[in-house]
Amino acid sequence: MRILVTGGAGYIGSVIVEELLRAGHTPIVYDSFLTGHRAAVPAEVAIVAGDIRDTALLTRTLAEERIEAVIHLVGLIEVGLSVTNPAAFFETNVGGTMSVVRAMIETDVKRLVFSSSAAVYAEDAPLPLREDAPTGPTSAYGASKLMVEQLLGWVAPAHGLICTSLRYFNAAGATARNGEAHAPETHLMPLVLRAAERDESVSIFGTDYPTVDGTCVRDYIHVRDLASAHLLALELSAPGVTIYNVGSGTGYSVRQVIEMARAVTGRALPISERPRRGGDQYATVATSERITRELGWRPQQSDLRTLLATAWAWRQAHPNGYAE
Repeated sequence: MRILVTGGAGYIGSVIVEELLRAGHTPIVYDSFLTGHRAAVPAEVAIVAGDIRDTALLTRTLAEERIEAVIHLVGLIEVGLSVTNPAAFFETNVGGTMSVVRAMIETDVKRLVFSSSAAVYAEDAPLPLREDAPTGPTSAYGASKLMVEQLLGWVAPAHGLICTSLRYFNAAGATARNGEAHAPETHLMPLVLRAAERDESVSIFGTDYPTVDGTCVRDYIHVRDLASAHLLALELSAPGVTIYNVGSGTGYSVRQVIEMARAVTGRALPISERPRRGGDQYATVATSERITRELGWRPQQSDLRTLLATAWAWRQAHPNGYAE
């Protein structure tokens, strides 16, 4: 299958491209390279440099590349920034997705796999989170993802689109080729590993949450396990929108992540306690029973040690990230 991967030069997108190639598909990367890295894309993969809000370029790309499906990953992701600059998130995440959908309708491309988020759920939703749990985002980031799911719910049946919304929990880990290299970095595991490299302290934002040790709890999913869910989603054939959680089903606190990072890296990693940040949910843990039951998906590498060990190995092999 010929598949356009928007954001295919990013952290998750680059690993999805790896898995598509391994499965015999033909991925084409569409990326603005504001945060993505050309070095993350294999030389044999075609690249189109562009903004997803450029509907004309998207439409031309879908037609010229004879695209059969779109995996749409492009979006702003920093939760804290979405609280202070929400307009940018709605413009890019919602407006950009609508641009992708318009281009698909124009070129009669029917399959879409959308990168959603556990941030759509209400903070008081019962754990572990099911797909039918109450929604109630605490950030503009989460609200933008929920808005996209809602608009797809209207557009998909009207145009016969086969849409899958994958609600990511927290992608982590690395492959031998690709790892996490954001600038600025906001995710816990790479921040902890960077602190280990530099013999610096690790900041904990909030130590009074109603969790096992007072720090936020997250469900982490290995990026390769996450990529495999996208490939399975491409096999769906029923028009409409299907929503799946993609998580490991196990929650780890910030302190537990730091403790395991100490074991993996052998570094001291002292802690600096700071006030809570706006927009942070205190706990997000998935049940992925639905995607397991319907698509046969199961995480293979998402235990905490493997997540940190693979990410640490990639950082040790790429001390400058993707920079030459």
